[in-house]
Amino acid sequence: MKIGIFSGSFNPIHMGHLILANYISEFTDIEEVWFVVSPQSPLKSKSELSNEHIRLEMVTLALEKYPRLKASDFEFHLPRPSYTINTLDALQEKYPEHIFTLIIGADNWSTFENWKEHDIILEKYNIMVYPRLGFRLAIPSKQKTKVEALESPIIEISSTFIREAISNGKEIRTFLPDEIYEYIIRNKLYNK
Repeated sequence: MKIGIFSGSFNPIHMGHLILANYISEFTDIEEVWFVVSPQSPLKSKSELSNEHIRLEMVTLALEKYPRLKASDFEFHLPRPSYTINTLDALQEKYPEHIFTLIIGADNWSTFENWKEHDIILEKYNIMVYPRLGFRLAIPSKQKTKVEALESPIIEISSTFIREAISNGKEIRTFLPDEIYEYIIRNKLYNK
């Protein structure tokens, strides 16, 4: 099976994540998108993140209605911080029957050469890059067999924006799946 690996903090998961993953599972050859919740990104301080089990629970809740979108705690069982190459290699070792494709935004693609073992990622795995406002998406011709530029909808919602809006008492229900909005309110997440 062709699996798209959509890794992130998902702090919290929002409609932009769902729209993108749905687009990929319906309009590309990817059969499932796995939301790999990162317990700790090498690029973020641990204090910025909500508890990893809370974030995983929100992702699981948000994906219940979507059979081709799966929540994963795979990185919870790997050394921290989570480096993409280590995650992809561990996934390939555990699930040799699957073909894994990394899903990243144009913002991440613009700094991809700074990632740990980025050249090995390119050698061993395919990458799908989705557009982001303010980032020119250019794939060098020598990489076009391994890297695909998606023409997916551009949904500029960030988890940071949502956390700040909630903290400031703004109504942001439409940016979140209903069950995630209710979960955040019920558990008083992201309040000052």
